[in-house]
Amino acid sequence: MLSALARLFRSMSRAAIALGMSLCLLLTACSGEADATLSGDYAVDTVAVAKNLLAVIELPQDDPDHLQAETDAKDLINNYISRYRPQPKFNGLSSFTTMQTALNSLAGHYTTYSNRPLPEQLHDRLVKELSKAEKAVARGN
Repeated sequence: MLSALARLFRSMSRAAIALGMSLCLLLTACSGEADATLSGDYAVDTVAVAKNLLAVIELPQDDPDHLQAETDAKDLINNYISRYRPQPKFNGLSSFTTMQTALNSLAGHYTTYSNRPLPEQLHDRLVKELSKAEKAVARGN
């Protein structure tokens, strides 16, 4: 009888620990910290992302912070696109399509050629497109 109660207690405590760990994982995954850098205001976020990425592409390849800045930029691009692409009121705007073109180009370079510097032509095009998106969002397009 006593050994049966000990086995029951042991299995119940394991189940409680498993449930507690599952809840911790679930709550951590749903905390929303991934989008913490975005405010939820499309115009503010577009300007902030554009300025941030302009600063990142200006960093020299041999800068000690370059690798972390590149990783942060990829996360920011993913967060921005995943937040605003599904929303029809934003994804039809010229500022969004221009931003999306620039972000896709930069993310593609970082994914494919992460150890190479940004080509001058791509750099110039990104500066032009990000600046154009900033101006378009200021006009409300």
